[in-house]
Amino acid sequence: MKKELLPSVLLSVAALILFCVVYPAIIWIIAQVMPGKGEGFKVTSADGKSYYENIAQKFTADKYFWSRPSAVDYNGMGSGGSNKGPANPDLLKQVSDRIDTTMAHNPGIRKSDIPVDMVTASGSGLDPDISIEGATMQIARIAKVRNLPEATIRDLVAKHIDKPTWGFMGPQKINALKLNLDLDRIKAN
Repeated sequence: MKKELLPSVLLSVAALILFCVVYPAIIWIIAQVMPGKGEGFKVTSADGKSYYENIAQKFTADKYFWSRPSAVDYNGMGSGGSNKGPANPDLLKQVSDRIDTTMAHNPGIRKSDIPVDMVTASGSGLDPDISIEGATMQIARIAKVRNLPEATIRDLVAKHIDKPTWGFMGPQKINALKLNLDLDRIKAN
C-alpha cells in the first residue's frame, strides 16, 4: 500500500504546485509585459466615462452602430454563449426577431445584406467587434439620425478597421465601442 500511496501523494503535491503556483505565476508575468498589464484597455468617452474596449457594450439607439448581440446581456461578470444548437426553435425565433428588428431600423437593406454577426451572439457573449459589413449596413441610418453626410460616417468606419492579427490571423473587424465614441465626437451640420 505504501508503494502506491507515496507516488500518489507526491504526484498530487507536484500537480498542486504546478497548477496553483507555477502556472498562475507564469501567466501573471506574461501579463505584466503585455500592453495594459493584463487589466484590459480602457477608453474614455467625451463625457469622461471609462469603458473597457475589449468587452462589448450595449448599443441599441439608432444614432449608434449596434453591437453584436450578447447571450449574457453584455454582463462582463460572466461570459458565455447560449448553448443552443442551429436547429433550436428558440434560437431560430431569436435570430428571426433580430433580423426583423434590424430591417425595421435600417430601411433599404435586404435580408441578405445582414451579416450573421449582427443577429447571432458570439461564443463569449462579450465580443466587442462587428464585421465591416455589419458597420457598413448601418451607415445610412446613422447618417440620417445624426444629420451627417454618409461619406463622413463611411470615412469614420474606414478609420476604425482593425486588420487581422499579424496580418493573417482572423478577419478584419471594427470595435463598436471605439467607433461609437468617435462618432459622438463628430458635430452635426
